[in-house]
Amino acid sequence: MSNDNLIETQDLSVGFPVGGKIFNKSTLMAVNEVSLSIPRGSFFGVVGESGSGKTTFGRALLNAAPITSGSAHYDDGEVNYNLGKLAGADLKEYRRRAQLIFQDPYAALSPRMTVRDIIAEPLEVMGLCNSRDEVDERVREIAGLCRLNLEHLRRFPHAFSGGQRQRISIARALVSKPRFVVADESVAALDVSIQADILNLLKSLQDEMGLTYLFISHDLSVVAHTCDHVAVMYLGQIMESAPTRQLFQSPRHPYTKALFSAIPSLDPDDRGKAQKLEGEIPSPTNRPSGCQFHTRCPFATDQCRREEPHLETFEAGHAVSCHRWRELEMAD
Repeated sequence: MSNDNLIETQDLSVGFPVGGKIFNKSTLMAVNEVSLSIPRGSFFGVVGESGSGKTTFGRALLNAAPITSGSAHYDDGEVNYNLGKLAGADLKEYRRRAQLIFQDPYAALSPRMTVRDIIAEPLEVMGLCNSRDEVDERVREIAGLCRLNLEHLRRFPHAFSGGQRQRISIARALVSKPRFVVADESVAALDVSIQADILNLLKSLQDEMGLTYLFISHDLSVVAHTCDHVAVMYLGQIMESAPTRQLFQSPRHPYTKALFSAIPSLDPDDRGKAQKLEGEIPSPTNRPSGCQFHTRCPFATDQCRREEPHLETFEAGHAVSCHRWRELEMAD
C-alpha cells in the first residue's frame, strides 16, 4: 500500500444473497471487483446512476457492509487495517477514525434528544472522554467549527432548518476526530444556496482537521465544484477514474460522456449534444456478459459483448474501462 493513500481496494466485491424457498437463490453483486486508491487529504468523488453501487461501496469502506471478496486497506500513518478482517478493539478504533454523514438531515437526528446530546453521543458510546466536562468541551469545540451557536446546543432538532440540521449531523460525525469521512449524498436534500454553504463548510473542515472525504453524489455540478478526483461507477464497477478537471474536460468512456452531456448549460444558446441512454441498468443478479455497459452502449461490438474490459491507466491518474475508447477518441 502506498504511503500517500489512506484507502486502497483491490478487486473489492460486495454481494448479498437473494431468493429463497419460492425463488432460486442467487447473489446480488452490488460492488464487483473495484480497485482504486483514495489519497490522504483528498476530496474523492464517486458518481453514477441510482443502483450503480456507490452507497454500498462507501458502506464497505466503513466496514458496514460485508466484503465478499477482494481486499480493502486503511492506512493513516498511525494504524494499518485490513477492513475485511477487523474485529474487537481494532474495529472499535476504526469506528472512531471513519465516520458517515447521512443524506437526509431530517431523518438522521433523533427528535427526542437535544443537539448537545446528539453531538455528544459518539463520545459517550466510544468512551473517548473521561468526564462530562470533557465531553461538553469537545462538543462546544466542534459546534463552533461547524458554525453552530452555543445556544443551539440546548434545543431540539425540530427547531432548525435543513441546513442547520446538516451542520449538526456533520458535527456529530466529526466530534470523534475521524480521519476518513463518507459523505453519502450529503447535500442532495438541501436547497441549492444551502448546498453551497455546506460544501464550503466541508472544505474548510477538511483543511482544519486533515480529513479525507469519499463524496458520493449523482449531482455532477456539485462534484465538479468540490472533488479533486472522480470515479464513475456503473453496475458495481468503475468505468472511468481521473482527476476532476481532466475527467470533465476529456471524458473517455461512452457512459461518462453520456452522463456529462446531460449537465445543463448556463448558456441559453448552447443546445449541447445530449446522448440519450436507452433502457435501464441491468439487474445485478443477472449481469450481462462482456462489458457491463454494452446493453446500453451505442458503440458496442461483438468484442464488447464477449470480453470484459479491464480498467486501463493511460496517463497520470486517468483510467478507463472500454475496448474502443481510443478508436472513439479519434472519431470525435
